[in-house]
Amino acid sequence: MPRASAANIAANRRNAKRSTGPRTPEGKARSSRNARKHIFHPTSFPVVRLEDIEEVDRLRADAIAAYKPVNSQETFAVERIALAQQALLRAERLHSGMMTICLNQTVTDDGRPFTAISPILVNDDFQICRAQNRNYLVAEGFNRLFTKSPAFTQFLRYQAQAERLYRRAIEEFERVRKLRDEFANEPENSSQLNESE
Repeated sequence: MPRASAANIAANRRNAKRSTGPRTPEGKARSSRNARKHIFHPTSFPVVRLEDIEEVDRLRADAIAAYKPVNSQETFAVERIALAQQALLRAERLHSGMMTICLNQTVTDDGRPFTAISPILVNDDFQICRAQNRNYLVAEGFNRLFTKSPAFTQFLRYQAQAERLYRRAIEEFERVRKLRDEFANEPENSSQLNESE
């Protein structure tokens, strides 16, 4: 590659002196995002045919409204909070599904229990009897499914990990927020973020 001549270098310096950078608020906002390499695409995160494709986008918007990030580092930390919230919701859906499987293991195709609760434990109140039977059947299904399987232990690990991720994401946002003055020359608000995506 040929080296720049002295005349080219001088011309570049003259041009640089005339350049004042962006002048309008829109130009300044656009320029403030020049160094932003991370682009958050909420549609990349939902589980296909299980989760609402806009769930993460709503979680992100809610987190941005609540935490009000002012620069790209804070925004990234808030996006982690939204993803951690999604993991917590997944853990609850998984828990609900596991309990449904437990109940399904203990009823026949016509909805009758394989094993009934002992009559000694049932009183004359039909509503309490129904609730007791359902609780009993879920517990019986749980016992059948997870006595020899590590699935529930793995679920508890997943749930605890989701809770840790959420807590750490909030702690990371707080840490980055304390550094706000170091990133003061990078203004960015939620309306600008949405325009860039």
